[in-house]
Amino acid sequence: MREPRPPDRPWVMRTYSGHSSARASNELYRHNLAKGQTGLSVAFDLPTQTGYDSDAALARGEVGKVGVPVCSLDDMRTLFDRLPLARMNTSMTINATAPWLLGLYGALAHEQGADLAQLRGTTQNDIVKEYLSRGTYVFPPGPSMRLTRDVVVHSVRHLPRWNPVNVCSYHLQEVGATPVQEVAFALATATAILDSVRASGMVATADFGRVVGRVSFFVNAGIRFLDEIAKLRAFARLWDELCHERYGVTDPALRRFRYGVQVNSLGLTESQPENNIARILLQTLAVTLSRDVRARAVQLPTWNEALGLPRPWDQQLSLRMQQVLAYETDLLEHDDVFAGSHVMGELSDDIAREARAEYRRVLELGGAVEAVDYMKAQLVRSNAERLRRVETGEQVVVGVNRFTEAEPSPLVGSDGDVVLRVEEDAEAEQVRRVRAFRARREDAAVRRALDALRVAASRPDDNVMPASIEAARAGVTTGEWADALRETFGEYRGPTGVGGAGGVGGGRDPGARDGDGLAHARSRVAAAERAVGGRLRLLVAKPGLDGHSSGAEQVAVRARDAGFEVVYEGIRLTPAQIVRAAVDEDVHLVGLSILSGSHASLVPEVLAGLRGHGVDVPVAVGGIIPPADARALRRAGVAAVYTPADYDLTRLVAELADLVAAHAARA
Repeated sequence: MREPRPPDRPWVMRTYSGHSSARASNELYRHNLAKGQTGLSVAFDLPTQTGYDSDAALARGEVGKVGVPVCSLDDMRTLFDRLPLARMNTSMTINATAPWLLGLYGALAHEQGADLAQLRGTTQNDIVKEYLSRGTYVFPPGPSMRLTRDVVVHSVRHLPRWNPVNVCSYHLQEVGATPVQEVAFALATATAILDSVRASGMVATADFGRVVGRVSFFVNAGIRFLDEIAKLRAFARLWDELCHERYGVTDPALRRFRYGVQVNSLGLTESQPENNIARILLQTLAVTLSRDVRARAVQLPTWNEALGLPRPWDQQLSLRMQQVLAYETDLLEHDDVFAGSHVMGELSDDIAREARAEYRRVLELGGAVEAVDYMKAQLVRSNAERLRRVETGEQVVVGVNRFTEAEPSPLVGSDGDVVLRVEEDAEAEQVRRVRAFRARREDAAVRRALDALRVAASRPDDNVMPASIEAARAGVTTGEWADALRETFGEYRGPTGVGGAGGVGGGRDPGARDGDGLAHARSRVAAAERAVGGRLRLLVAKPGLDGHSSGAEQVAVRARDAGFEVVYEGIRLTPAQIVRAAVDEDVHLVGLSILSGSHASLVPEVLAGLRGHGVDVPVAVGGIIPPADARALRRAGVAAVYTPADYDLTRLVAELADLVAAHAARA
């Protein structure tokens, strides 16, 4: 038996974390680093991601819920207190406001005396996938791509070890992308970014290879881990091909496919959540087992992520899974175990061939920015097909649609509430903090900095990064930075993809072929229509800043297929706007979708608004809602609460129709 070679260095180990406040998140980071985590992955709250200060009207209920609020350089100081940035490897999940957060980070590093050329880390900075999946965009596609370009150019010039863009196929898979779509759409996005930088003339042709070499990717790995390994091998091959043929990069090191990963959260289940431990570990193998395409950084979700915000122990368990794999097994001691495998070769060839064709289709439509509507519709369609397979049992999900009999889980306990709860006063404290910061800064310096930022934004050939850094130092806040750019660029509402997506039954045609489930749902809708005396109208709405719209989109598609007339205007609506839509559209039912944890604040506002306008219709709520919160919502007047365990959308839609019929019978 041959001696194993010296093991490879393990990948960077991260946990995606941040909540409540900069101080609480700083404590969490220091504790995680003490446990052996080797890099930081900062989760920002939705107001920060979408360019609002914590005291903005749209920020209500969202502050500190899914990440840390950062309104100013003062918050950034607190967030990284006793964490020297010169020695950190920091990943920041930030996109629309990436120039601002990188500006804050750079300003803080300068305060700490760090050599900026040595800073290591990543700004996600992939705005295209925000239009397709996460919804934390702010500006229209053209100006947004310009901001992405500015971050890339600034980083290549001043932060040569920084990854200025992390093209994210991860979120595409989270909304149903197939491996082919994940590869093709991510490559199309990378092409759009690189083409934008090249066309700007801001980087000399001789130096363009360095731009290409700093592009990294953030990918997903699902449970079919052989398919996922093949996807990564195809990804690496096509990226090398693209860099060489389109951009003329001759140095193989600059064409290397560099990626970090968080394994699939879409497949984590609320039912029997302990099964998620096995899922997470198997998915981790997909990005570590094949040495030739091994991830450079890995962050894992937690076993209870489908239930809510994880606790420190839950994050520790995910970190320990990585450590056991890296340090106890012989994984890092061998060459690529799939080299020469005809099975893996065929799988990789198939994905590469189909992804290349889909990539070219996007380019024929004008590129990723111009093809946003096309890609969004394709993803909604793919997700509808995935849900159909789960509903019919064609795609087995253990503990959900098969093997559902189970002993009570000792991990969950009797009340089912095993998640971290953000303190109720965290938002109020952050609001006081940002207002106190504004009160003690020099207003004249702030005005000068914002004027300079507006000028830079209005000049297409200027780079907004220097002005953003100066704004950070002057005391400008996140909302003020974004508002200055909103004045110049305007705002944007992205496509929903619902109109172009076919569901399981192909529309309202009663003769369309479908399963018994959809036929039953159509009969329940018809019964409700008889009860109300006309076409059934459903308002699907997403209050607050939560941009994860996949669930709402799928409910809208399925309800439309079952015969509802569906009103769905996309994301980021205030409770008042939702109430206005319910009144104007004269709907029979309101369905609210919230995955950010802000349901306790926003749902009661919608209920009060409806009552105030004399609208008496049932309200259903869906999202990641702990049992105690679900009980509170029902007491407040919500007619039904749905969670990720309610995977059967056809049954759900039938129940919505029954809610309307029962309400009409009581009226």
